[in-house]
Amino acid sequence: MNINWQYFPKSDLIPLHLKQIIDVFEQKIQLISSTNYDLNSDEALQAIKSDLTALNYKVETSKKKDGKIKVPVLFGRNGKLEKSFDADAHNEVTKTVIEVEAGRAVSNYQFLKDLFQACVMHDIDYLVIAVRNNYRESKDFEKMVSFFETLYASNRLKLPLKGILAIGY
Repeated sequence: MNINWQYFPKSDLIPLHLKQIIDVFEQKIQLISSTNYDLNSDEALQAIKSDLTALNYKVETSKKKDGKIKVPVLFGRNGKLEKSFDADAHNEVTKTVIEVEAGRAVSNYQFLKDLFQACVMHDIDYLVIAVRNNYRESKDFEKMVSFFETLYASNRLKLPLKGILAIGY
C-alpha cells in the first residue's frame, strides 16, 4: 500500500503546498488504499477532508447545492457570476483545486474533464487529481500519468496552469 504521485511539468520541482497534499494522502493510505478498499470518490474525500481543511482548503461537504465548492469561470454584467464549476477542494491562496476520483476516473475520462475545468477556472494555477492506483484490473494512475506525459511531451497544447499533480491512492 503506497501513494504514487507525479508532478507536471517534470522539469519543475514540486511546490511545497502540493507536497503537503501528498503528505495528507500518505497519512491516510490505511483508510483509502485502492488495494484494500473499494471506496467511492466521496468516501475517499471524506477520509482526507479534515487534513485538507487544516491546510486552508474549502472542501465539499455534500452533493447538495450549499455543500459544493463553486469556483468562478465566467463573469457577466456588473461582475455577476455567470458560470462556475464545482471542485472537491479549493484553496484561494495557493490557487489550487483538488479533484478526488474513483471508478470513472479513467474509464470515463473524468480526469480529462477535471483538467478542462481547471484550465478555465478563474485564478487557478494548480490542479491536483487523485485517482485509484487500481480499479477493476486497470492501472488508473499509470494510465492518467501516461496521458499527462504525452500532453507535456508533445508540446502542442499550452495549458494555463503552472502545474498538475497526479496522485494514485
